[in-house]
Amino acid sequence: MRFEGTAAYVADKDLMVAVNAAIALERPLLVKGEPGTGKTELARQVAAALGLELIEWHVKSTTRAQQGLYEYDAVSRLRDSQLGDERFNDIRNYIKRGKLWDAFAAGKKVVLLIDEIDKADIEFPNDLLQELDRMEFFVYETGETIRAAVRPIVIITSDNEKELPDAFLRRCFFHYIRFPDVETLHRIVDVHYPDIKQNLVRAALTQFYEIRDVPGLKKKLRGARLDPAAGRRRHRARGSARRPKERAAQAAWCSAEERTRRASFRAAGLHGETAAVAVFPAVDCCEHPNREAASTRTFGGK
Repeated sequence: MRFEGTAAYVADKDLMVAVNAAIALERPLLVKGEPGTGKTELARQVAAALGLELIEWHVKSTTRAQQGLYEYDAVSRLRDSQLGDERFNDIRNYIKRGKLWDAFAAGKKVVLLIDEIDKADIEFPNDLLQELDRMEFFVYETGETIRAAVRPIVIITSDNEKELPDAFLRRCFFHYIRFPDVETLHRIVDVHYPDIKQNLVRAALTQFYEIRDVPGLKKKLRGARLDPAAGRRRHRARGSARRPKERAAQAAWCSAEERTRRASFRAAGLHGETAAVAVFPAVDCCEHPNREAASTRTFGGK
């Protein structure tokens, strides 16, 4: 069982070695890197390439480690006992299985993704030490031990927003996905947009990396910003959540900013929506109501 990449995912040799080593050693693979470098997609592509089921656990700031194992709904059981419901007699009716339980009880090899583990509390990784190491946990309400008959392939992602405990790191196989260079990013664009004009891609990538290398840039440009469709979806989602007056003010500012951008594109000899999103993706025109705020957030101005 070896991962050698897929047609839809450009993986370098070091990444494939890390994945295959984690599979062979049966240890969790901890993948770090900048947002947008393909950490989450890696687990999906590994599952697709190996023909395995994928179980995803997306971690948030409010996520607790216990939720990955199971949750006991004592309130529902108390209510049913008062109403005379027969389900009250079996406590298993009130235990909700978590993602780790699903992976351990699958009875076959699966891929378990624990996504963005650094979003949770600092003690979150420590609470999963024994479960990920021994691939088992104890259910106190029923007195049973859930043990994985077949160890899953565990892929854990982190945006490196906070340090993870040393005890947790020692139990993982680690790999850092570097931000792709120009040639690699060109290959990635070709995979997703095979019919795009090559001169447009080269011009966009040149501008993209020049802006990314600007000294003092607070928020690095990401490869995901090269996708105009994703940008439009993100702007629509943000705009729908704002008050009407605020949206109107931002739309007026956005129109002025767009005219400025288009003039810059014509001066650079670039045309088309893809060029607009790819060449100047840093300023989020639907996020800042004035130019000064955008400049301060994006380029670290005073």
